[in-house]
Amino acid sequence: MENNDNSSSSLDSRFNQTLKNVQGLLKGRSIPGKILLTRRTDPPEDPGLQEQSPSFGRSLSENDVGTSDRIDVSRGAEARSASKVNNNSTANKLKPVLSNIETTSKDVLKSPMGARSTDSTRVMKFTKELSTTTVILERLRELAWSGVPPYMRPTIWRLLLGYAPPNSDRREGVLRRKRLEYLDSVAQFYDIPDTERSDDEVNMLRQISVDCPRTVPDVTFFQQEQVQKSLERILYTWAIRHPASGYVQGINDLATPFLVVFLSEHLQGDINNWSISDLSPDKISDIEADCYWCLSKLLDGMQDHYTFAQPGIQRLVFKLKELVRRIDEPVSRHMEEHGLEFLQFAFRWFNCLLIREIPFHLVTRLWDTYLAEGDALPDFLVYIYASFLLTWSDKLQKLDFQEMVMFLQHLPTHNWTHQELEMVLSRAYMWHSMFNSSPSHLAS
Repeated sequence: MENNDNSSSSLDSRFNQTLKNVQGLLKGRSIPGKILLTRRTDPPEDPGLQEQSPSFGRSLSENDVGTSDRIDVSRGAEARSASKVNNNSTANKLKPVLSNIETTSKDVLKSPMGARSTDSTRVMKFTKELSTTTVILERLRELAWSGVPPYMRPTIWRLLLGYAPPNSDRREGVLRRKRLEYLDSVAQFYDIPDTERSDDEVNMLRQISVDCPRTVPDVTFFQQEQVQKSLERILYTWAIRHPASGYVQGINDLATPFLVVFLSEHLQGDINNWSISDLSPDKISDIEADCYWCLSKLLDGMQDHYTFAQPGIQRLVFKLKELVRRIDEPVSRHMEEHGLEFLQFAFRWFNCLLIREIPFHLVTRLWDTYLAEGDALPDFLVYIYASFLLTWSDKLQKLDFQEMVMFLQHLPTHNWTHQELEMVLSRAYMWHSMFNSSPSHLAS
């Protein structure tokens, strides 16, 4: 009996130490682990940062370089020990201290101290990595996880997705070849009369043409006819070349961050003032090609999300339900008692990668983290979405079934800034560190 008490005491001690470590990180102390630290509150000193970044109608301080930093060190014994804590003890003890962690982190996020220095340092690190003959992708991922300077996004996203090669000597030639290949595919599959398409292909093209005008309806740029035509070409060509899934509603949303980022190399200022007709046909073709290939690379890592019955998404929704149960048992029990199934709201989150849930001006920042995760992205989405959902834990426990459904379908994120998004990512990383290396915590 005494041994059990000692063991329990030891687990409690290690868990409490881990929580202190997390709080220490949020206060800016460098200890083993990775966590987001600061929110930029001042514009960068380098005016070049502003030149080619779409503003989305926001100030530069809300839409610029890494709004936070991530400690680039190995995982420590503290993080590993937290992963091994008894799951019941973890579930019971984690919830009461989250408010303290969030309070501490919010104070740090609001602090302007060192923000400008941090951003200047981060820009220098990105510049250094990109200036090498061969980019070390792992280093680039570490930097990109916490946000990418907008004017560097096109180059960095191409590299992170494996579309552009790390070797700078080969990059231009590879991009030229891939863009020509896209043009050939468009000529072969899209620029043909309907009489040469099968009935399934005609129906698929019709569905795409219906979905394109519905894409990101609150951003007027996407209502331009030429923009919708570009989306249609990209999506149809992708669907024809990926017959295992074909076109699935929701993939239209996934093309939009790429379109905006690659257009930002040629158009400046507020995205709602952009006009794609200002660009030459050759430039539009290159942008479409980059979107097509990057979309393909992204979806290659989650193919079973869009095949028949979308089993990949269903699997992740189940993992999300289990994770929420471990982290926040009260809200999990409340949802279960009222008969709310996670598939009723979370399916869309995984299908569209939260594009429909947060303001569009935050999407590219979120996607910096997505692309930095690489092949690990599908599993990490579970932690991001658990953090996203539990933002409203207290609110959800006061609602009945119908109210929860309505609330989760129209989440109050329209006034979100980078601060709220960074908080979601911070919690996601913390929980990933604690749970991911202990599969038994998530066993059904």
